[in-house]
Amino acid sequence: MFYVKDILQALDELTGGRVIKSHADYSSGKHPFVLMKSSNLPGKSIVETPGLVYGDLDKEIKKIAVTMTMTEGSIEMAGATGVDAIVAHHPIAEAANSGGVTLKNYLDLYGIAAFELHEAFHGLHPGISFLHGHRAYRSEISYGGEHGNVLFVGKTVADVRTLGDMLHRLDRFMGLHEEESLVFVEKEIRGVSSLIETSLVTKGRILVGNEDSLVENILHIFPHTGFTSDHLRQAVIEHPEADTVLASISRVYEGHELIETARELGLNFVVGNCHVLEILENGLPLAYALQSLLPGVEIVIFRERITSTRLDEVGTLDMKQYAYDMASQYLIQKVKNDI
Repeated sequence: MFYVKDILQALDELTGGRVIKSHADYSSGKHPFVLMKSSNLPGKSIVETPGLVYGDLDKEIKKIAVTMTMTEGSIEMAGATGVDAIVAHHPIAEAANSGGVTLKNYLDLYGIAAFELHEAFHGLHPGISFLHGHRAYRSEISYGGEHGNVLFVGKTVADVRTLGDMLHRLDRFMGLHEEESLVFVEKEIRGVSSLIETSLVTKGRILVGNEDSLVENILHIFPHTGFTSDHLRQAVIEHPEADTVLASISRVYEGHELIETARELGLNFVVGNCHVLEILENGLPLAYALQSLLPGVEIVIFRERITSTRLDEVGTLDMKQYAYDMASQYLIQKVKNDI
């Protein structure tokens, strides 16, 4: 029999003591993984609090869901399927991760405890570099002195000699052929032609070089963490043997300064997995670790899937008429009346 406090203990063990265990950890300002994230947009800052965000420590736990970002969809799925606790990788914010309402009310409704980990989980395993075909011998999570700015430096594994090898390896591990089949069938069933899905439109691609370009020494970067051209130049000074820049989780597109800098420095540039696949890269290892530390507790994966479809192809005929009527009779008409 396990309780919420046992999940907290398990997370603390697998992170090597990185979770919050007392109010003092939060309030002292000294905990290295209690981090303020802010773009200075009014009212949108958040403090990462690795560990238990909300829930009764003495509540019994029989089923845990591991997810990347907790949403109202996650909470509803948890309530409908008997999940007692959600362990989210990304930080949890009032209303933002609970359908616009307060966390306490929504989680209390279904008796769900909520945990977050994020930066406290980063750097604990070499899986992301391994999946992309290299073994990192240097890992930085605050490169250039900036919290969360990640850089891996690695050498390719034996079966990756070219950029093409790297992309084929990713496709095999991530099972993107299954997603392609799923999208094909969904288009057929729904009778739509415009449907696309995130992991396919953002799949790995080569931006500088070609499939036959040789690769051995990799600078693995994550653009959304704030990695800049200046950082890239410094990394090349520190590792002149580098021949390839690999960007994953987030990516850059033609015209971005990082690509131009790589060209200038004579480096290949390839983008790998996008953020939506982190549920496999980080979520699955976390889930297996929890399963090992909490034997007998059922572990499930909540995987979000985002598709894009042209407006005129969304919904049944009845639903399209409903949406048109609501817009024309209430929303547009109100604007006309106000004018």
